[in-house]
Amino acid sequence: MDDISAQALAGAKKTVVHNPVGYPPKIAKKQAAPRLDGLDGKTIYLVDCRFDDSIELLKQVQAWFAQHMPGVTTRIVSLSHYYGTDDPKTWEEIKANGHAAIVGVGHCSTCAPAVATHAITLETRYGVPTVAMHTDKFDRVVRSTARVGGLPGLDCVYVPQPVMGKTAEELRAYVNGADPVSGRPVMREVVEALTKGLGAAADAPNDRSTPRLCDADTEENLHEMFLRNHWTDMLPIVLPTEARVAAMLAATSRKPDEIVGKMQPTHNRGLWEYTVEKVAVNAVMAGAKPAYFPVILALAASCVSARGSTSSSAAAMVVVNGPVREEIGMNCGIGAMGPYNHANATIGRAFGLLSQNLQGGSVPGDTFMGSQGNNLVYNSVTFAENEERNPWEPLHVRKGFKPTDSVVSVFYGCRSNSFCLGLRKEYWREHVRDMLLGVEPNTAPCLLLDPITARQFVERGGFKESKDLIHWLWDTARMPAGRYWDLQLVQNYIYPRATFGEEPFATKLKAGKDELIPIWQEGDINVVVVGGETNGYWSMMGATYRKSVSVDEWR
Repeated sequence: MDDISAQALAGAKKTVVHNPVGYPPKIAKKQAAPRLDGLDGKTIYLVDCRFDDSIELLKQVQAWFAQHMPGVTTRIVSLSHYYGTDDPKTWEEIKANGHAAIVGVGHCSTCAPAVATHAITLETRYGVPTVAMHTDKFDRVVRSTARVGGLPGLDCVYVPQPVMGKTAEELRAYVNGADPVSGRPVMREVVEALTKGLGAAADAPNDRSTPRLCDADTEENLHEMFLRNHWTDMLPIVLPTEARVAAMLAATSRKPDEIVGKMQPTHNRGLWEYTVEKVAVNAVMAGAKPAYFPVILALAASCVSARGSTSSSAAAMVVVNGPVREEIGMNCGIGAMGPYNHANATIGRAFGLLSQNLQGGSVPGDTFMGSQGNNLVYNSVTFAENEERNPWEPLHVRKGFKPTDSVVSVFYGCRSNSFCLGLRKEYWREHVRDMLLGVEPNTAPCLLLDPITARQFVERGGFKESKDLIHWLWDTARMPAGRYWDLQLVQNYIYPRATFGEEPFATKLKAGKDELIPIWQEGDINVVVVGGETNGYWSMMGATYRKSVSVDEWR
């Protein structure tokens, strides 16, 4: 840098801005179980987390012990429920009848933290030496989960990704091969983990020290710092100066230090806490006006993250109802779901920014594991419902609010989307059925209807109330039971619940393979009217309803 440039930089005006990050959880340090003096004569439980062929890899681990350490008894058990659920009955069995455990395989954004958490539970609550098996893509995810769980030195062993769909020979090669993270033989690490420990670095627990303000610097340097720290969505932001944040806070009667809620990118990653002021900081960064702030606060109070870490690359969807739509000039008509309205765009963007910053991050490979990503994440598909042109009651009324209430409703998914034009006179039922079968089975559809199409559903189907349409959709969306239970998402997330006896899944599991069974539960299907009636185009979004929150309570 030449002398003139250095002098100019030294004389540049410095700005003070707020730090947009939430407060990390308090962590209680835990103690691992004592290691075994050897494995000969011991019983080791191989715990299948019931996700994407995990048990097939564990079978190869079992075969390795039978060949190389025949004095070791191994027992394969599967979790009695969905992998994200604690399983005390299984843990008690292992404690009573076993000496050690291998839990696996963590190979998605949610099951990897769950496997690590189960291993920590066995270690610290039941005194069972345990090793967690994961695929290499989730190394950083697992380490951060272990830190939050209070056992940063959790013993973990890794195999290559993927496990799903691999042959027995390929999985045997994983077990007989090298850990792609450490480079050491997989089974040597397993044995050492249970007998002497792998000596993983034991990071100190996180504290609560998130500064309120950043160090003063030039605007150019601050923008670079926000990018470098992953505090933005990689688009330009408005710097959250003290004056701008104060102006945002003036739009609510809530105190700046009041706790709004807690959030995390996925289960078992640790709930971060945030205040009204922290939400205001992120609202400023998104370019939102103070008038929008009560809506943004209501979204933050939902505690639903718009930056979930799921490897399926989901996005959030926000529907706004009630008088606040007109008060702040939201769009529910032409172009409502596009980039044509300042309130729609910046409220949705603020929801995304506050989610990533207040939950402790959204960084690929660490706190975000979406394999492909999702472009809808940029503004969380945020729009107002066209209540005035809706032939039925609006969404928030169906969720228990009064028509005069201002409400935000959050959906999550937005990975599958079927698109159509109107309803034909003769085969409209068949056309809608075909669209329903194109929605992922793990996420119920939300119909996004232009008012023209909404009226057609009334005229052609006789659906005088939205509940009548929803019932028809539920009854129409059926497929043969054999085909349904063979779907991978159903196997991962619904089949374990069925085998545990949870209804209505348990009853559906009893159906013959050719019997037509409903794909979703009726109460999970939703209908929203949005659009400006330039034509009867409509879509069917795979989006799970999560929560509705009053905007009025945050004014």
